[in-house]
Amino acid sequence: MKPGIALLAVAVVSLATAAIGFYGLRVSRTTGDFYVASRTVPPWWNASAIGGEYLSAASFLGVAGLILLSGTDALWFPVGYTAGYLMLLLFVAAPLRRSGAYTIPDFTEARLDSVAVRKVTSVVVVLVGWLYIVPQLHGAALTIRISTGLPSWAGSVAVVVVVCLTVVSGGMRSITFVQAFQYWLKLTALALPILFIIFVLAGTNTPAVAAPDVNPGGAAPAGLYQNVSLLVALLFGTLGLPHVLVRFYTNPDGQSARRTTLIVLGLLSVFYLFPTAYGYVGRMFTPGLAGQADAAVLLMPGTLVGGTAGDLLSALVVAGAFAAFLSTTSGLVVSLAGVINQDVLGGGVGGFRVAAVISAVVPLGFALMTDSLALAGSVGLVFAFTASTVCPVLLLGIWWRGLTDVGAIAGMVTGGLLCGGAMIAGAIAGAANIPGWLAQPAAWTVPAAFAVMVLVSRATARRVPGTMARVMTRLHTPERPLATER
Repeated sequence: MKPGIALLAVAVVSLATAAIGFYGLRVSRTTGDFYVASRTVPPWWNASAIGGEYLSAASFLGVAGLILLSGTDALWFPVGYTAGYLMLLLFVAAPLRRSGAYTIPDFTEARLDSVAVRKVTSVVVVLVGWLYIVPQLHGAALTIRISTGLPSWAGSVAVVVVVCLTVVSGGMRSITFVQAFQYWLKLTALALPILFIIFVLAGTNTPAVAAPDVNPGGAAPAGLYQNVSLLVALLFGTLGLPHVLVRFYTNPDGQSARRTTLIVLGLLSVFYLFPTAYGYVGRMFTPGLAGQADAAVLLMPGTLVGGTAGDLLSALVVAGAFAAFLSTTSGLVVSLAGVINQDVLGGGVGGFRVAAVISAVVPLGFALMTDSLALAGSVGLVFAFTASTVCPVLLLGIWWRGLTDVGAIAGMVTGGLLCGGAMIAGAIAGAANIPGWLAQPAAWTVPAAFAVMVLVSRATARRVPGTMARVMTRLHTPERPLATER
């Protein structure tokens, strides 16, 4: 791949993102615009934006890399990512929209009538967001280094600069325009090259070669426990992702939230066909890329097509990858800025902008100080942490009248400590030495968090808030669709 073409692709995506973001400045004036786009985003537009922010570095690069290494074991990732949205549709989307909250801490405070729960939830949400941003910046660093030869830090810094400019300029309304555009760019950037590659391979009758050994880095093949635990993490973790949940606050009503989720399921199902195809084409025709699994999608067009066509296809993939980093990071920064602004800076548009910069710069520091792990695997651990903390308080808060503030705090702290401890122990031990129950902790940390939350709530039943009945009625009473002009 020629560095000049790759740099041009990155520049075009960044300029397009900034231009769309600045356009949002023209229509973003109020606090509601910055937080939730004044709750006026229609389902198709919102679904495209959710696809834009949800399909992160793990989806664009990591899934194909894991399939290249592990074959069918890695298919749990696209299955889990997509099925998690089905759970959102069934259990969370409409009630959360009806809550009227701006952020997840807003919801927990209103549901449990507790400032303490709000503070704990805010800390957890910020940790989840920062943990999720770091792999995006690692992916940008990898992409810039592989495609242009520039230092890795340049990719991470470029993403943070563009995201800050976009978010500060127009908030959620601006980001909605940006992310909807970026979903379709990412889909195109994956679909066209792999279809071209398959056409070339079919026309030249290129023989397939032996697939690489499973997990050549030394880790044992995933067993039943690890696959089940991964699926638990992905299914329940999706329910607690702050940048995903805040999107449902932007719908006009609960019915629109459900329609948005149905459309997202379709968009995700189409998208994941292509990383899966890259992974299996890589196993059959470029097993030598196993040593650079996370970069396989970037390198495959040049390896299998070559020439000017290969360079152009590679540039398109680089553009799509950079769009993935920008869109996911933007969504996370918006959601975190809302939390930090309300809980620390007192609200208002000015505070939101300061909070957005803080939300982006802190994980940049962590990304610059750490090395990239396997992208899909590192994001899977973030899902496990989210499933062990935010998810239980949301599900029980929406569907169980007996939840108390003390129970919610105890469950979140328990899940966070158990899953966070497993993540730290795994990082210290290394992939080759870590036992399966630590490598994939969700199968025991998620039930533990739910159990503690329920048992402590039972023991403190007198602390069920007096506002519980009113809030639960609001969550579960269908809204009337907004009237439309004829």
